[in-house]
Amino acid sequence: MKILVIDDSMLYQRLNVTYLKEYFPDAEYCVSANGLEGYETYLKENPDYIILDLLMPVMNGVEFLHKLKENHPDTKTKIFVISADVQKIVKDEILSLGVLKFINKPFSVEKAEEIATIIRGE
Repeated sequence: MKILVIDDSMLYQRLNVTYLKEYFPDAEYCVSANGLEGYETYLKENPDYIILDLLMPVMNGVEFLHKLKENHPDTKTKIFVISADVQKIVKDEILSLGVLKFINKPFSVEKAEEIATIIRGE
């Protein structure tokens, strides 16, 4: 399994990977610092799952999702959004783009367990 973490915070990149490794120690992890870099990594790595922040420079998470859906409508990659942006209109748009789950920051061990449960249940 390959997991791509897209977040402009190096701290959140490390936290996401560290917490998820508790549940998926054999997974391969890639990180990107913004949506544009994340899109390029997606093309190169073809991850099974993406952990996506919304509020980032260069290309934000919403722009990333739109670009991914426009250019790869049949992608098999599953996406979890983890963000501090909890506005209902944003959540509704994100969910309409087919993400598996919208999770509020801060990320935690419990939220990593929630993601692991969803992945294992697919």
